[in-house]
Amino acid sequence: MMAAPTTDAEAPAKVLVVEDEPALGETICYALRRECYTVLLATDGARALDLAESERPSIVLLDLMLPKVSGLDVCRRIRAQSTVPILILTARDSESDKVAGLELGADDYMTKPFAMRELVSRVRAQLRRAAMTTEPAEGAPLVAGPVAIDVVRHEARVRGNPVRLPPREFALLAMLVERKGRLLTRDFLISELWGPDYFGDTKTLDVHIKRLRQKVEADPARPEHLITVRGLGYRFLDTATGA
Repeated sequence: MMAAPTTDAEAPAKVLVVEDEPALGETICYALRRECYTVLLATDGARALDLAESERPSIVLLDLMLPKVSGLDVCRRIRAQSTVPILILTARDSESDKVAGLELGADDYMTKPFAMRELVSRVRAQLRRAAMTTEPAEGAPLVAGPVAIDVVRHEARVRGNPVRLPPREFALLAMLVERKGRLLTRDFLISELWGPDYFGDTKTLDVHIKRLRQKVEADPARPEHLITVRGLGYRFLDTATGA
């Protein structure tokens, strides 16, 4: 079974680059090595799955158009066994492709061509957020409605049942539950979760909310807890207390 990503603060972060275009793959690897990351390169989906299993990367940069195993299948299979951050890199720029990758568990999305400086910034932000969700934190568990979150153990339960949440989903749900009843604007959530310099599509936040609803709500099509405040943002409603 695939293990969780490496969290040793003394070791350099390990980046798995999955890209079948040789020139682009080498350019990405070079840019990341200059930042002192340990970099692994896979040029097909099967090799990507092998390296994800054996090397326990800190983050995966994943192209969608891959030989042997498609990028979407790689994303799905990695996410089924690991909470490692996944950043999709692809020439596909249609809305459906973006949503498909995010709904399968990717944390972020970049469309080719992209600037290496922005890519490195995104990687840095993803790793920083993943580290924040694995660091010990003080305080009692967060409880609202059917959700109980133990931040110290990085565990979440819904109606008493454990649920697996990737780092970004965990951080988003904890933020909403901790501030239950309060409107959290889209700008605030994006800044807190992706950083103030995030350049990506705000659709990413909506997809993360959709995924959380599938895990939290009794009927995701009629949410009672993860409420959209149209045009502004989201809030978590505890129906038992009205907060």
